[in-house]
Amino acid sequence: MTPDSTHRSGSPGIFYGWYIVGAAFLANISCAFFLSSTLSVFLKPVTADLGVSRGIFSLLRSGEHLLYALMAPWVGTKLDQYGPRGMMVAGAILSAVGFLLLGWVSSFWQFASVRVTLMAVGHALVCYFVVNVTVARWFVRMRGRAVAISHLGHGVAKVAISAVVGWLLTFIAWRQVWTLFGVLVVALAVIPVAIFMRRSPEDMGLHPDGDAAREPVDGQSRTATTEDQPEPDVRWTRKEVRRTSTFWLIILAFGMVDIGITGLNLHVVSYVSDLGFGGFPAALTMTVIAGTQATSGLLWGFVGERVSVRKVISFLFLVEAAGLYVAANAQDLPTIYLGFFFYGLGLGGAQVLEEVMWADYFGRISLGTVRGAALQIVLLCGVCGPPFFGFVYDYTGSYRISLFLFMTMLLISSALTLTIRRPRHPATPEASR
Repeated sequence: MTPDSTHRSGSPGIFYGWYIVGAAFLANISCAFFLSSTLSVFLKPVTADLGVSRGIFSLLRSGEHLLYALMAPWVGTKLDQYGPRGMMVAGAILSAVGFLLLGWVSSFWQFASVRVTLMAVGHALVCYFVVNVTVARWFVRMRGRAVAISHLGHGVAKVAISAVVGWLLTFIAWRQVWTLFGVLVVALAVIPVAIFMRRSPEDMGLHPDGDAAREPVDGQSRTATTEDQPEPDVRWTRKEVRRTSTFWLIILAFGMVDIGITGLNLHVVSYVSDLGFGGFPAALTMTVIAGTQATSGLLWGFVGERVSVRKVISFLFLVEAAGLYVAANAQDLPTIYLGFFFYGLGLGGAQVLEEVMWADYFGRISLGTVRGAALQIVLLCGVCGPPFFGFVYDYTGSYRISLFLFMTMLLISSALTLTIRRPRHPATPEASR
């Protein structure tokens, strides 16, 4: 008996939504193969072998982000219309083919062409908000923990992949490592997604969280305050969403923070190294951040099911700012690690609860459209982060100004988040009075 038929018959068993979470977890692992932190491990061997400067090589990642930003609204709309399975399978196949082709490139223009076409498009169809939106549609009461568990795949891979790739490069060439990634994408994404991924519980005759009956108000059973309770599931158009203050306040809060996150991701190892510490201790800083980020999301996912999400996110932004303050003023490695530990603690929770906030405030039906429209703007903000940190360093010879500006943006975002309220759909009676 399949998981689907088990629940259709009403007999006890595992709610099918957890199969969705499992497939999303595996897909998120495969998505980590495309990350900046993974690409950074290949920087030296690829640039040396293909004869390209590090500056030109770095522009490749900005181009990928821009393409992702341009695609996001279209991907979100199609996700709402057709569901995730066909889209994710196609994207995973494109990514796998791209990884395999990277094993045969002989020039940088070939390398860049594969990354910016097949792999960037494939990544946009599989990763980040596509899996998050799908998981969020299957849960209401347990949305925080479900999103956190699926996101854990991304975090675990991010922690381990640099060390694994570094170890592999001592035995095989960088081209063969990319080929191995292509095979793993098929195993981790193509096959599980094709078997298990579905759009929503209603498509299978089920209810969110595996409940016996659907509550009249999405999320009514959650214990957050009344003003934070989600609206009933209604269909939003992109135009209607953009007319709400909620949409722009969430984008402003997370867009400002994303500038700092992307900038710090690229420059944090250099920052610690500039303080006089060796390459390995400096590299461990990213491990501290990634490890804490990966493990803290589940904790904050549970908290977000019981406490107002906007209040928890506001608190987490403060935790990030406090961690950066400690790290920016530290002179010894243990204190630096402690500061970035708290930064990662806040970052992991905020990234998980951002997805919960979007789903709670705008419902499940049009979540792909909403997230696609928002993500486009947030990604464009993130593109600015790495050059911002780099040019400030070039001008001042230090990262301290960038770090303190990042702290300031976190404090502003913390205050902004407290002002966010659920939007009122224009078709509701309250809006027409």
